[in-house]
Amino acid sequence: MRQHELSEIRRLPLFRTMQPAHFDDLFLGAYVHAFPAGLELVRQGDPADFLHVVVEGQVELYAGWAGRECTMAIVRAVGSFILAACIRDQPYLMSARTLDRSRIVLVPSSNLRAVFRRDPDFAVAVIDELAGCYRAVVRHAKELKLRNSRERIAAYILRLSASMGGAAGFPLPVEKRLLASYLGMTPENLSRTLRLLESHGLKIDGSRAIITDRARLAAVAVPDNLIDRPDRPSPLAGGNLTSDAPFAKA
Repeated sequence: MRQHELSEIRRLPLFRTMQPAHFDDLFLGAYVHAFPAGLELVRQGDPADFLHVVVEGQVELYAGWAGRECTMAIVRAVGSFILAACIRDQPYLMSARTLDRSRIVLVPSSNLRAVFRRDPDFAVAVIDELAGCYRAVVRHAKELKLRNSRERIAAYILRLSASMGGAAGFPLPVEKRLLASYLGMTPENLSRTLRLLESHGLKIDGSRAIITDRARLAAVAVPDNLIDRPDRPSPLAGGNLTSDAPFAKA
């Protein structure tokens, strides 16, 4: 594994407070591998043998049932997945596949559980990470259950704008079919709703979003701190599943 990759991983909130010797123990037996785009890394129901750390590229976390699929999150470098399954030694509840060429470190989950018991600071970081993940999932569930499709898209765009310092125009971070799946709608419904929002302050030009009237878009979204505001600044511009960012990288 490249030293600069280890240094980047060390700076993640999950690992930065660990004792150096325990960090070394955690990554003993870990290895890094390059994967092509479109490769399935794990399948829901598989045993959680490894914590995955994305150091290059991006990975889609998704779930399936009865022939249907939905996007749960996008993990971008540098970020990890799926911590809860590894800590509990339970099967993955989500599948994962690369969206483009990716370099991923695979950390044995047995190392994770062993170091968790020995390093109090790491244990606290794990708990904080899992708590953040839980709160992000609750926020997303509230959005899916309490907002209609217009409100979800408007709120998503406003969160994305806020994460970019209030920018009025910016590229969508993922293709529209993934965005539709993440927001709980079909691609066709997303397209129809985007057209409806043109008269409410949002224009989509290809893969670029342009807020033409922020007040009108906010009137549709009705932003709510308990849904839209993260607990802390999101690490997702290189983050993970636990982030409350507009589209998890987690």
